Parts: sequence; structure tokens; C-alpha cells
Amino acid sequence: MYVIINENRKSEIIMGKFIDLSQEIIDNMNVHPYDDKVKLYQDKYLEEDEYNNFRLEIGMHAGTHIDTPMHLTDRKIFISEIPLEKFAGSGCLLDVRDEKIIGFKQEYIDVVNENDIVILYTGYSDKYGTDEYYTNHPVISEALADFLVDKNIKMLGMDMPSPDNYPFEIHKKLFKNNILIIENLTNLSELVKFNKFNIIAFPLKIKAEASMVRVVANIEL
Repeated sequence: MYVIINENRKSEIIMGKFIDLSQEIIDNMNVHPYDDKVKLYQDKYLEEDEYNNFRLEIGMHAGTHIDTPMHLTDRKIFISEIPLEKFAGSGCLLDVRDEKIIGFKQEYIDVVNENDIVILYTGYSDKYGTDEYYTNHPVISEALADFLVDKNIKMLGMDMPSPDNYPFEIHKKLFKNNILIIENLTNLSELVKFNKFNIIAFPLKIKAEASMVRVVANIEL
């Protein structure tokens, strides 16, 4: 971020480039088999009601969203109670395309830093909207999960619906170490050419164990 003082002594903030990493929320969008359908519809019309209005019925795990420890552990902290600084910070991209089991690599030691928001680029978002997306996605190895815990990262994001399958031991390992999880990212190919970027992923201020989120990468130019 840069701050410039103009002739009128007012500050102008230049934020660089933004890359949207979020799936669009639409009516009847594809959701996990565990979840209910999304309903997004217009219920008020300007011509009839003198204003437009839309209604949304959605589970907190549809589309791009953040899971917190309360989702699968006995933690009692709602997402609205988590400090905002947990949802923004330095991003780190790991290119893990074509890995069915996403493992640890020695090179990650020098790439991932404490408090990073680590993003896994699997390329699997190309299958988003299909049934296969939820049934045949890659999974994270115990070794990689242990490494991320040791590094004390803030959040782990990915362009797939989950880091693991039932009984969700990777989820639980990350949650027990206060690592949040962002699922169903997209456009991660846009980040490959950048060595440094920030992630901004503020959830709704909602009393729930997860939240839909608009995730963006901020590139300082």
C-alpha cells in the first residue's frame, strides 16, 4: 500500500492490484452433498413495490467460505468473535497441481513463514460445479499438515472443497492448532507469477461456526 499527498493536502491511498479468489453466489449453485440448496431470488420489484430487494437462503459452507475450529471441535468461539487480524496477512502460494495426495516438500521450509496465509493451488477449481468436485478431490497429507502446524500459519486456503475426507482428521488437526480453513477458492492461476501478495478474507460478522467470504489477493505494484 502506498500513500500519496496531493496538492490539496488530502491523502490518496493506492492499493495496487486486486485479484478476486471467490466463487460467485447464485441461485441453486452447486453445493456439497451434505448441504441444502442455495435459494437466491428477488422478492421486491421497483415497478410494483417502489424498490428492489433480494432474499438469500444459504448454508455457511456454500461457495467460498471460512471454517473455524467450532465446526468440528468443541471450541465455543463464533467466527464473529475472532479478531479481524486473523483474516488478513501475507500470502504464500504452494503450486501442488497434479498431486492426488498433497505432501510436504523440503523447499516449503524456506517458502512458508509464521503467520502466513498459505494457499494451495491444486487446479481443481476447474471441476467446480460438477458432482466430481466433491467426491474425488485431492487431500492433504499428515506430514504437510504437521509442517503447517509447526510453522504456526494463520489460515490454509485451497481451490477444492476440503483438505481431507471423513472423519476429517486434517480439519481437526488444523483446528486444534487455531488454523482456519478457506475452501472453494478460484482464480489461483493468477497468483503464480507473483512472489509476494497479501490475502484479505473478512467473513460476515455472524454468530456461526463458518461464514461465506469474499477473498481477494492484493498485489503491491
